Amino acid sequence: MQTAESKRYLFVAIDRTSKLAFAELHPQATQVIAVDFLRRVLEQIPYKVHKLLTDNGIQFRNLPHHLQAGRHPVGQLCDAWGIEQRFAKPAHPWTNGQVERMNRTLKEATIKRFHYETTDQLNTHLQAFLLAYNFAKRLKRLKGLTPYEFICTEWRKSPTIFHRDPADLTPGPYS
Repeated sequence: MQTAESKRYLFVAIDRTSKLAFAELHPQATQVIAVDFLRRVLEQIPYKVHKLLTDNGIQFRNLPHHLQAGRHPVGQLCDAWGIEQRFAKPAHPWTNGQVERMNRTLKEATIKRFHYETTDQLNTHLQAFLLAYNFAKRLKRLKGLTPYEFICTEWRKSPTIFHRDPADLTPGPYS
């Protein structure tokens, strides 16, 4: 994503079931940033994550010729959280379609409509959009519920799959 100030890389995560979305802008797309982003996402999700689907970028997996590199840091994080890591097939963008669609939605709501002088302006607008999306956007796929309402409904149905109350996700008056 480009502002008048500089180019930024967009990291996006979306839960396939609840459609809960997370996104952050970063100056680079490195392994360390990818691991930190994923850690922050996992800490926000109030239920157990079973599978992680990523693309095949160097941020998420070792390249085939990196035989001596050991386990990739994202793989190590997945191991620590008990998550199965999967990779999208190369040249099959529909495998990673939800994230690709969310990327398009985020760009349409931000950089394709507005001009940002600074990265802070873009990031503020991006986070405001995500807040509205997660807590106010009613989705057909969720039968008219918002992602947050869907998670709360699932909490009432089966609280055992959660490791904390999803009410913690509710933004406060000054957040």
